Amino acid sequence: MGQHVLPGNPPVPVTIRRSARARRISLRVSALDGRVTLTLPRHVPERQGLDFAHEKAEWLRSHLSARGDDVIIRPGALIPVEGQPREVRAGSGRSVRLGPETLEIPGSGDTMGPRLAAWLKALARDRLAEASDLYADRLGRGYARLTLRDTRSRWGSCTADAGLMYSWRLVMAPPEVLAYVAAHEVAHLAQMNHSPAFWAEVERIHGPYKTQRGWLRQKGSDLHRYRFDA
Repeated sequence: MGQHVLPGNPPVPVTIRRSARARRISLRVSALDGRVTLTLPRHVPERQGLDFAHEKAEWLRSHLSARGDDVIIRPGALIPVEGQPREVRAGSGRSVRLGPETLEIPGSGDTMGPRLAAWLKALARDRLAEASDLYADRLGRGYARLTLRDTRSRWGSCTADAGLMYSWRLVMAPPEVLAYVAAHEVAHLAQMNHSPAFWAEVERIHGPYKTQRGWLRQKGSDLHRYRFDA
């Protein structure tokens, strides 16, 4: 892979990759981290691909502008918890404190992000276990385990041996969205597909779900803008 920067305001870094399976030049803007990738078929000259990228420079900038900037965890930042934005403040003691409009995080500097991530993961486990238990009971089937990850391509999954996996970032979404994802994955315990029978199962144990599904499609990628790195 190579790197190139499209000049302009602002400059746009582009990652160049070759693909034996690509049939045409393509440009992709990641909704998760804003990375721009130029994919070239094996025999297309790099110069031809870069000319294509330069032609699309304004299109790229408009997509990057619509995505918004990454949010670093520091005092003054706004972070959603269960769908409600909270202002990050420096706190005292050893625990994160959640207020109606604030998040008080002990420590400072590089420690605030990891501390908040650990607290959010614990809250996510509680909320997702509660929702999974509810829908599994309605379905009449149990699950074997529940794991959390910071997944980029999906919000949850269900394995053939009844394991449920969720993105812990769901705890930043509105509670009804988290509940829908739990119902969706639990329904896979009965239907390991996305057939009409599966969606009927989701609606039976959850109720109408199109609003929550639409929220994920329209706003879910925003949850990946929050950076918790040390």
